[in-house]
Amino acid sequence: MPDLIYVANNRLPTEKAHGLQIAQMCEALAQAGYTVTLVAPRRVNTAELRAAGSLWDHYGVERVFAFRRLLVIDLFPLIPRWRIAFIVQTVTFALALALWLIRRRADVFYTRDLFLAAWLALIRPRTALVYEAHALHRSRLGRALERFVMRRARVVALTGHLADALRAQGAHRVLVEHDGFRAARFANLPSRDEARAALEIAPDAFVVGYVGRLHTMGMPKGLDTLVDAIALAVQRGAAVDLLLVGGPDEGVRAVRAQWATCGLLVERLHAVGQVSPADVPRCLAALDVGVLPLPWTEHFAYFASAIKLFEYLAAGCAVIASDLPSTAEVVRDGESALLVPPGDAEALAGAITRLHDDPALRQRLSEAARALSTRYTWQARAERIRAFVEGEG
Repeated sequence: MPDLIYVANNRLPTEKAHGLQIAQMCEALAQAGYTVTLVAPRRVNTAELRAAGSLWDHYGVERVFAFRRLLVIDLFPLIPRWRIAFIVQTVTFALALALWLIRRRADVFYTRDLFLAAWLALIRPRTALVYEAHALHRSRLGRALERFVMRRARVVALTGHLADALRAQGAHRVLVEHDGFRAARFANLPSRDEARAALEIAPDAFVVGYVGRLHTMGMPKGLDTLVDAIALAVQRGAAVDLLLVGGPDEGVRAVRAQWATCGLLVERLHAVGQVSPADVPRCLAALDVGVLPLPWTEHFAYFASAIKLFEYLAAGCAVIASDLPSTAEVVRDGESALLVPPGDAEALAGAITRLHDDPALRQRLSEAARALSTRYTWQARAERIRAFVEGEG
């Protein structure tokens, strides 16, 4: 089988979504026929994640790929100036990677880090390189690195808009592949009543949910709009519970404070905090509606591919999402989701009320979500990526 080395300049495991994406993609690439080795820096992790067990156990993936940590200079615990610590850690990881690769063969390098993509293209120019693009870089250095990598790599872009922007930078081998979900995690979900009993939620409640980090790269993800919308829906007679799964803790406290300020019943907010990836599907099974209330930013509108959207679909939730170009590439309004203008609490309240009052619509959207989700498994994604890499020659 061809050897694929996945290079990730990340603290692994991590509480952030990129760790889950990386681990599940390594598993899927192995299932697609590669011999996969994941290489990451040896970083100081949080006490909670040091106690979480192995990478495979934490993310609930099969041990079908190898995981190697390389020694680096990790100043993050010592130096509060993040940029200096990042530069030192990144440079030492790049050097350690070059040394580690001297005696190792690879048919394919895979990374979602632009700097590492450029570094790999320099030190191993004859090895096939896949760069999975998650953003468009705006700095002068970032643009220069993008132009260099675009001419040398096969590019997997998370959205069509990002793919078009990278083609303008010189990329000529581009595949659009949104994020996805691990099918095995959703194969044996508990019933809705069982899931709600475990979370101490009334079986007959109408439960709206949000799962995931409350901020991305310091950007809020619309939880304030969601709470305001629920308050408006309650004023119109809808009885709504909110299940909030994710962190960080200060973000949860902010949601609780806003919930109280809106005069909503404290017992209708179920905030379970950060849970293990294995527990997320069981939480999703408790929902009537999964909400993706992203505000409009360039990143969310054009470059983001939220894993939670695909997990909502896989769990059979009726979905309400912000009507952003990136979201509209996946779901259609009225067919597989309800789309509302980003940041519009009034419109979001209307969609919540509509689903509260119309069980038949909820059921139709739930069935459409499950049907649509089959295209977005990580394994299907990995198989398309392998075909793309081998087909380009």
